[in-house]
Amino acid sequence: MHSLNDAIDALDGKLIRLLSEEPRIGVLECSRRLQVARGTVQARLDRLQARGVIGGFGPQVDPAALGYPVTAFATLEISQGQGVDVRAHLASVPEVLELHTITGQGDMLVRIVARSNGDLQRVIDRVVGFEGIVRASTAIALENPVPYRILPLVEQAARE
Repeated sequence: MHSLNDAIDALDGKLIRLLSEEPRIGVLECSRRLQVARGTVQARLDRLQARGVIGGFGPQVDPAALGYPVTAFATLEISQGQGVDVRAHLASVPEVLELHTITGQGDMLVRIVARSNGDLQRVIDRVVGFEGIVRASTAIALENPVPYRILPLVEQAARE
């Protein structure tokens, strides 16, 4: 559990923004642009990574550019006691991009991608073709007017 002592400050916020906008920038260039010592930038990065605020520096890959332009969300109901096995099954399906356990209607929410609407049926069949999954309800995403973002939250946290 994180406490208020784990909050980020304005410098952390500026550093995260800079790395988000230019992920290939080096520590030395970060220190020059932020006008702080290189050691300060490195210490901040190390602390942010150790706390899990920064989880990685990998490339952002667009599934549509890989040939998977269809995105859908499936709400799954699972059999009692099958959570571990269902998770392992879903992790084995490459088109499953995300899995969340949820409250409310259903037990899991899965973000999936497919090559076409027809291919989506194949993906759904593979997802639900597992003994521990009782029912699925799927919604196809039509557009993504607010793509996944984190910087507004970073900026808010840095101000608080």
